Formats: sequence, C-alpha cells, structure tokens
Amino acid sequence: MSYEDYQHEYLSEEERLKMTPQLITLVDPYVYEALQSLDEKDVVIETARGTVRGKVKKVKPDHVVVEEKGKDFYVRICQIIWIMPD
Repeated sequence: MSYEDYQHEYLSEEERLKMTPQLITLVDPYVYEALQSLDEKDVVIETARGTVRGKVKKVKPDHVVVEEKGKDFYVRICQIIWIMPD
C-alpha cells in the first residue's frame, strides 16, 4: 500500500491537511516598519555577517535592499542586529 493510499484510507480530511507542507514566514513588524521609515535614506545596518552602509532602496517583509557604492545588497531582516540612520 502506498503512502497516498494510506492517507486516503485511514486519515480524515483534517488530518491530511495537517500533514500538507505549509509555508511559514516570520516577519518582524517593528524592524520592517523602521526600515520603511528610512526608505531612500542613508543607513548603517549591522548584521550577523558584518556591517552594510548605504541607501535603503527597497523594503520587503523578509529583506531590505541597500545600495552601497553602486551595488545592491540584499539583507535578510532576520539577520539584522541593529539599524542606525547615517
């Protein structure tokens, strides 16, 4: 008996839905809001991997784009330790 057969024969619809993979994203609303208020401004962002200094170009729930010396850096918000306007 295949796994799919087992699912349909022995599990309820609710149990099958619980076993369906779900996409879960964590958003830090305060950091996201702070970054939105700094859009198009110069910032210093400390991350787990080092410091990024430049202009905030784009803010998304999971990352921020910072332009530094003509190059775009995509920083995951969950990796940000602190943010400071420059």
